[in-house]
Amino acid sequence: MGVSERNVMELFNLQGKVAMVTGACGWLGSAMSRALAEAGARVVVTSREASRAKQFAGSLPNGGHFGVSFDQNDTNTIPDLVNYVVKEMGEIDILVNNAYSGTAPDIEMATAEDFDQAYHVGVTAYFLLARDVMLHLKRRQTSGSIINIASMYGVVASYPNAYDEFPVNSPPNYHALKGSLVHLTRHLAAYWAKYDIRVNAISPGPFPKPQVRQDISGFIPRLEEKVPLGRMGVPEELKGTVVLLASDASSYITGQNLLIDGGWTIW
Repeated sequence: MGVSERNVMELFNLQGKVAMVTGACGWLGSAMSRALAEAGARVVVTSREASRAKQFAGSLPNGGHFGVSFDQNDTNTIPDLVNYVVKEMGEIDILVNNAYSGTAPDIEMATAEDFDQAYHVGVTAYFLLARDVMLHLKRRQTSGSIINIASMYGVVASYPNAYDEFPVNSPPNYHALKGSLVHLTRHLAAYWAKYDIRVNAISPGPFPKPQVRQDISGFIPRLEEKVPLGRMGVPEELKGTVVLLASDASSYITGQNLLIDGGWTIW
């Protein structure tokens, strides 16, 4: 049955699919993982801590999920990781490249090491994992979806005055790597379209963690002034987008960067 012959609910249904999510236990990753599970996918949860990955996988709805340890810093383990997941789950249909663990230096203090680490975990690791998943899909001669989690700060600069006098900053290495990731997404989409493998990015806007909301008085209202919708995002507001890009509902979408930012980048 073709896409045009299926109803909307069928297009968004991920039953029979396996989705691997890196950094799946984190602030945004946990919401996206839950969304994929709710849509019917079996989710491969990765985390640097195997016990945490397994515990979170067990908490997801509908069952059949799998937790595995993966450290983005150690890119040499990626081929073995993909082979192991395929052995345990049978296949990988969807990859959500989400994990990140770079430093957050001030723009006047950032070092070469800060940039090297950021690019390694946030660009190099994303590419290598996406390529191995692509090769797996190519061998199976089946379609697939790769979703890179970028940032609105890969598209626009931050407002310097938004951070003045607060113990937070907008790290230059983060901006640089996310901009690179957005363009890498386009490049991979162009080359892998012939295999019917779609590559897209999601760029979240302001989604501050609870600790930031609680501990830095005055910072959130200052950010809210920059958002046309007048508020911060919450992780659940990424659920629809990740299911859209993972599913056949987006079968004609590739090479795109969807900004989920409350309108921040329209100004």
